[in-house]
Order: sequence, then C-alpha cells, then structure tokens
Amino acid sequence: MTNPLYDQLFGKHAGSSRPFLWLKDGSTISYDGFLQTAARLAHVLTRSGLQPGDRLAVQVAKSPEALALYAACVQTGIVFLPLNTAYTTDELRYFVKDSAAAALICDANSYQALSPVCEGLGTRVETLDADGSGTLMEKARGQLREFPTISRSEDDLAALLYTSGTTGRSKGAMLTQGNLLSNAMTLAEEWRFGADDVLLHALPIFHTHGLFVASNVSLMAGGAMIFLPRFDLDRLIEWMPQATTLMGVPTFYTRLLDDPRFTRGLTAHMRLFISGSAPLLAEANVAFETRTGHRILERYGMTETNMNTSNPYEGERRAGTVGFPLPGVDLKITDPATGEALSQGQIGQIEVRGPNVFKGYWRMPEKTGAELRSNGYFITGDLGKIDREGYLHIVGRNKDLIISGGYNIYPKEIEVVLDSQPGVLESAVIGVPHADFGETVLGVLVPEPGNAPNLDQVMAGFQSRLARFKHPRKLVLVDELPRNAMGKVQKNVLRDQFKSVISTD
Repeated sequence: MTNPLYDQLFGKHAGSSRPFLWLKDGSTISYDGFLQTAARLAHVLTRSGLQPGDRLAVQVAKSPEALALYAACVQTGIVFLPLNTAYTTDELRYFVKDSAAAALICDANSYQALSPVCEGLGTRVETLDADGSGTLMEKARGQLREFPTISRSEDDLAALLYTSGTTGRSKGAMLTQGNLLSNAMTLAEEWRFGADDVLLHALPIFHTHGLFVASNVSLMAGGAMIFLPRFDLDRLIEWMPQATTLMGVPTFYTRLLDDPRFTRGLTAHMRLFISGSAPLLAEANVAFETRTGHRILERYGMTETNMNTSNPYEGERRAGTVGFPLPGVDLKITDPATGEALSQGQIGQIEVRGPNVFKGYWRMPEKTGAELRSNGYFITGDLGKIDREGYLHIVGRNKDLIISGGYNIYPKEIEVVLDSQPGVLESAVIGVPHADFGETVLGVLVPEPGNAPNLDQVMAGFQSRLARFKHPRKLVLVDELPRNAMGKVQKNVLRDQFKSVISTD
C-alpha cells in the first residue's frame, strides 16, 4: 500500500524525536508527537463514518492540532477543505453545501450558529479551539497513536480550496496528491531547504501560502517551524534570532521596515526571506536590502496551481518581477482574445502548465473547460510580460484591465508612477464608469504618515512618463486600501466604492 503525499511529507518522519513545531511559549512538538496526534485524529474521522474522497470542511484558528488535522486527512484519503476564519455563517453555508462536506470542524464559539446550518445539510459538526480543546480532541485522546495509512494515488484529490469569488460564485479548486507533492519537492530543492532550516511561520494555514507552501516545504525538508498563531510584529522580531527563513506577504516586510528594532544584526544569521500572495513594491525590496543586506525572493502562485515561478536562489533576484518558471512548469503569454502566444515584451494573459496545475473546479465543468485548456494550459487570469532576460512581470488581473475609449490600460504601470511620488505610501488604480469613454482611470492613494501628497504635483509627474490616455482622470486619498486575508488589494471593493466618483464630479 502507498500514499505518496503522506509518505513523502509525514510518514518518513515516524519515530523521529527531532523538533517539528516551536510554539510561542517556547515548548516544542517533535515529529513523532505530531504524527501521533494526527493518527489519533485519523481514527476519530474514520470511526465517525468519513470515507476516502469525503470532504472535511475546517474553519478553525491556527494551532498544532489544526495542522495535524490536515495530516490526518492525507493519511485517511479524506479531502481537506480549509476555510478562512473570517467567513460568515452565510458564506460557510455555501461552502459546506457546495462541497457536500461530510463534516465540519469549527471553533466552539461558532458551534451554535453553524450547528443548525449543518444539520439541515446532513453534515456532522465537531469543535476545535486554538488551545487544542473541543469535542474533536476530546474524542482523539482515547485513540491509538498509530493509524494504518490508506492507500491513495497521485491522481486522488487531497484538498479542495475555494477561490475568493470576487467576480462571482466561489469556485472549489481540486488539488490532487500529485499537485501538492510535486510543488513541495520542487520548492524545497529550488529554495535549498534542509533539515537544519527553521521557518518562522506567521501565516494562516487556511490558504495555499501558509499550508501548501510553508508547511509542506518544511515537512519535505525535515526542518522545523516556529509556529506563531498569527502575524505579530513583536513576536516576529523576538523569534527571528532562532529562525533561518521567513515566508511572508508584503505587509510583513513593510511592517518590519517601519520598526527600528529590525536591523542588519537581527537578520545576520537568516538564510532566506520569501514574499508572495501580493506584489511587493520594488522600493520596499530595495529598502529591505539596504537595511539588512538580504534581497527578498519573490515568487508567483495561486490557489489553482500552487507556485508557478520564482526568482532564483542563486543569481539576480530582480525587484518588481517574480522570476522564472519553476522546473517542470511551462509558461507563456497569450493574446486574451485569440489565445495565440505573444512575443517577448508584449503584455498578455499568463498561462501555465505542469504537474502543479489543479484538476479542475469542483462540480463546474463549464468553468473548468473555459479556464483549463485541453492541452493542459491553465488561463490564470493574470496579465504579464516576459523581459529580455526571461523574468516574468505581473501587471495585474485580466479583470482589472481598464479599457478607456478603446485603449487598453494596465493599472500596474500607473501605480509604479504613483508610488514613486513624494507623500504617496501606496496606490491602487482602478477603472470607473465614464459617459464618453466607457470607463476611465482613477488613482486611489494612501498618504505617507504626516506627509500628504500634493495631488497637482502627483498629476504633473505623469507628463513625461506615460501617454496622456493613461493619466488618471482623478486622484482620491484614503486612509488604507482594502485587503483580503493574504494582503491582496481588493480592487472590486474600490470599484464599488468609487463607481460614481467621476460621473458625479
């Protein structure tokens, strides 16, 4: 019997007394202790009637037990369905119903609201809190410390992850054992992860980044993780001397740069800083290198594919780019209208193919057919270009493309100009309705603390840098940009907020 994902990530560590998780109180959990918890949970799941292929929905706080629940699902062949802890009861109802989840694990505070919802859908409910308490662990404590691993193949589903649904109904991306395993193996090798690495883990584990990149890579390499419940600047700085690597979103790095305690000395022993899930401003990357001597490694991935590209571990990590396709990943830039490949330097939609690309959308054959071509290429919905040296530049989402008076306008090149202006901390460019041009450009700016930008001067900065049709029609100031849990700017929220700002001007 074999179970490739479990064998490669978890099973090979059986009996190991090496530390796997360092907790915020300084205590540790060994690999073997972690796997014993996972085995006990596997017994609970299977004795409650869950079968291989059944979906287990999980909306709980980050904890060692929550991570062990993922391992238990892999060991039993149950499909792991992690859900954002910010989702409301109504949103949960959709995910549980759409996935036909056999069971839901939630925290105790949510039980009263979710229990009747799940009862109506025929879904079992158990609880698991951040401190390891709850009905799930109560049942696990009396179970055996070993579980006979269920045989699975690389083609079997391992996880179901729902996309954000910003342009419609959320879609469940079906990820196989092979998808997750290939990416973990590739990233561990490309980023030189080994058994001596200690990853500072402050990401959520309901998302690809924290679960299938950070955790899987550490497991593949046999390293350890400092497992912080959430991003906490003080704890990040406190624990950094014990770490060798950090994976984060851009907010991690900008917050660190704002803190005088974050010094070259603090990072001298660190091997690698990785950023993803949202674009990192080139200026922030340069400032980070100036402060610490380290250049952040940016990479590019998404729910449906895990990681696609990465800046090189050895060689130039070029700020403002996401590097080259990973080994085994084919990437091309195509014309959104025709699907034909475009030449180097031209902007078009990014398509990828490889063992990391998902199996399709859960119970959405038409959507799968529209975005996953018969030749294996997945239409990512991202727009990009490849420069002369082969580095990939992301210029935005296809849905964020602005078409004004028949001209295609890419928000990223306008944002680069805005972000370089005095007094501008960061910006977001969106298209808003316009009576004559269909839509026009609006720049949304966040001012630097205590140094608001002169909007007339900002507008003047475009004169010699971009064609007139790309200039913002208007600039507005906001305290902060709306972001999702992984730090991505929610331009759909901005478009809705400012949809009438030009027509009523």
